Amino acid sequence: MADFIIRRVASGADFNRFIDAARVCQGDDPHWIAPMRFMERDRLNPKKNPWFDHGEAAFWVAERDGELVGRISAQVDHSHIELRKDATGFFGFFECTDDQEAADHLFAAATAWLREKGMRRCLGPFSLNINDESGLLIEGFNCPPRMLMGHAQPYYGGLVEAAGFTKSVDMFAFLTPMDTGLPFKQIKWLKRALSRDPRLAVRPLDTRRIDEEIATIVRIFNAAWVENWGFIPLSEADVAHMAAEMKLILIPELVSFATVDGEPKAMCVALPDLNEMIRDLDGKLWPTGWAKLAWRMLTRRTYASGTRVPFMGVMPEYKNKPMGSILALLTVGAVRDASLKLRMPVCEMSWVLESNTQTRHSIEDIGGRPYKTYRMYEKSI
Repeated sequence: MADFIIRRVASGADFNRFIDAARVCQGDDPHWIAPMRFMERDRLNPKKNPWFDHGEAAFWVAERDGELVGRISAQVDHSHIELRKDATGFFGFFECTDDQEAADHLFAAATAWLREKGMRRCLGPFSLNINDESGLLIEGFNCPPRMLMGHAQPYYGGLVEAAGFTKSVDMFAFLTPMDTGLPFKQIKWLKRALSRDPRLAVRPLDTRRIDEEIATIVRIFNAAWVENWGFIPLSEADVAHMAAEMKLILIPELVSFATVDGEPKAMCVALPDLNEMIRDLDGKLWPTGWAKLAWRMLTRRTYASGTRVPFMGVMPEYKNKPMGSILALLTVGAVRDASLKLRMPVCEMSWVLESNTQTRHSIEDIGGRPYKTYRMYEKSI
């Protein structure tokens, strides 16, 4: 009989095993992209990831006859608890071979830990929270994921559902060609608005004030999405951490602000796809990966062919008003124009809730099509 154990991850070597589990489960898939190991270690390190200032987590690996067959995490995000007051904990980082016994034991370990923390509901996957990788891929397995978006095997959803989880919400990733023109009605509308309202303007990110500009992005994001499903605001520490990471790959022209009387009221951020830059590195910096990655980041304007829009939003005072639509279109239009000049013709806009019909229709109006679906699961515990 096979020797099967679930083991709590507790040390540096164990975390290497935890990271390796993704390769064991997905390494044969040509569309899976190995994350950079140093980035994964930093993400799991409380000394380097500010998420741990407001969250706590536990991690497990599953082994059969000493061989890895899966992994999982369980998290309590105290920012979520403070905001929602709903005794909901999260699971994340789920990977598993096609082995229901292993999946059941992994989920049993995660939910038992959450119950010990006073949680009554388990929601996920979040790795680590909604502002990181969110959702399990259930449609769109035939192409690689963009940066900060997960990949999965087609059987993963079945393992989760057989463990007693049910659908909470679905989220879509839209593939949007940047050479698609805005509909004539919208072009006419924008031209009229800009000519009649001298208060309106659109501008790119100012690199001379980059920390202030990133803080503005976060301020608009936190205000615009506060009523969104599962929203957790980004903290000051989160912002500082994000700024340090974004500076490495940010292209100023791909960040657009729409202003009213000089005050930013909407923003759209497109980032060159980091996954393109690391796809052939196999997650390793040595012996030559560090040089390749450094060069690709320096030449990101010409190296990356695609982008992802992880942040966009309009200040809530313009919500459901014509001016709100104008501000959003101004930022998206500016990013689109810059993308074409930089020869980055395809953009992923993600993620968008299935219930957010207004945003879905706006993206579809400029040629976007949903090409990946990510599902959030929940279970009473």
